[in-house]
Amino acid sequence: MKLIARFAAPVAALALAGLTATACAPQTSDNGADRDDRSGTLRVWLFQEVNNKPKERVVDAAVAAFEASHEGTEVEVEYIPVDTRAQRITAAFNDPASAPDVIEYGNTDTAGYVEDGGLADVSAEFAAWDEAKDTDPTARRSVTVDGKVYGAPLFVGVRALYYRTDVLRELGLDVPTTQDELITTAKAIREKRPELYGLAVGGAYTYGAMPFIWANGGEMAVEKDGAWKAAIDGAAAQKGIAAYTSLFGDDNCPAAKCASMGGNATATAFAAGKAGMVIGGDFSHQAIEAGSVKGKYAVVPLPGLKKGEIAPAFAGGNNIGVLRSSAHRTLAVDLMKQLAGKRTQAELFDAMGFLPTYTDVRDAAAKKEPFVAPFIETLAARTEFVPASPAWGQIDASLVLPTMFQEIVSGRKDVPTAAGDAAEKMDAAFASAG
Repeated sequence: MKLIARFAAPVAALALAGLTATACAPQTSDNGADRDDRSGTLRVWLFQEVNNKPKERVVDAAVAAFEASHEGTEVEVEYIPVDTRAQRITAAFNDPASAPDVIEYGNTDTAGYVEDGGLADVSAEFAAWDEAKDTDPTARRSVTVDGKVYGAPLFVGVRALYYRTDVLRELGLDVPTTQDELITTAKAIREKRPELYGLAVGGAYTYGAMPFIWANGGEMAVEKDGAWKAAIDGAAAQKGIAAYTSLFGDDNCPAAKCASMGGNATATAFAAGKAGMVIGGDFSHQAIEAGSVKGKYAVVPLPGLKKGEIAPAFAGGNNIGVLRSSAHRTLAVDLMKQLAGKRTQAELFDAMGFLPTYTDVRDAAAKKEPFVAPFIETLAARTEFVPASPAWGQIDASLVLPTMFQEIVSGRKDVPTAAGDAAEKMDAAFASAG
């Protein structure tokens, strides 16, 4: 196996300066391969994690097993930054000569990548794969578009509330049980320990903000007769936006520092002992365990509006897919199964804390590691997803929602105005996607 040590340079976050990045829908790829070579070199693009070494070790073992069972093959793995995935992957769809055979992709990108014609339909192979029968329904939906399967789920991700047990104990504060309590507790931590963020939040942390919108009864968008329309400017959604953006300020997380933060940055701040709480994923566990707060934190489901309620969580996660342009389709599908198979998912859980997509593997993981319990409880309570429209990739890449949050916390716009402008941009994207 060859590891290609090449990383794309991150793009500037234009929204932070009050600008919106302009995204154009890529041309639909028509690059289906006309051959299926059974030997040669396969290229793989996987996402680069905050701490990538444990993931590399698991992937190296999976690739070694694949190469050993497929004579005459070699696999080249390149780790690419998540933030620039849209540019890299959509460009690859239109340039088969430089495109990989297999990619890791976020489940929010499925519909858009299918619309672009970049992913191979692997429905037949997935149906015939014995391990696939144990894939949970949420994960299966993440690779399915119009009844066809375009990859294999790699892990499922949900977020919950990490909190410092030592800080709450020292300050005599209880673990929040409602959204209002979460906000007041965050501000109490900041007041009594001003060197800490009470709750680390980020203006670019879309999936950390969504539970506030959903808990208040809001939606990103609604579908009617096959067409999507933005609902981010609805009254309920605006309540959630107001609740989330109220956490930006000197009384919790100063906008000057926190407006630019994304999910990784908030988790890093918590891991470094700079925050009393954070909304982090099961996939954040490994990085937080490696930080200075090890042994001084616990995790509970993110509370909803009322006691006993769990805020709806975004059903995130990543998948492994095969590109239509691959000249090694059979080998690429076999490699997809190797990388997303039960053994690899179990090892990724041990290494990274990624929740397996197979129900039996996840049950085994829960018995092994108690930290999984709040995330499984969250999965069981209620999860939500982004609009299943190819337009979502454009909306995400154009930073529509981060721009909205940042405009509010900077004081440039009030909630109704910023939400209305965001809705107009979303509707334009939905219309352009057809």
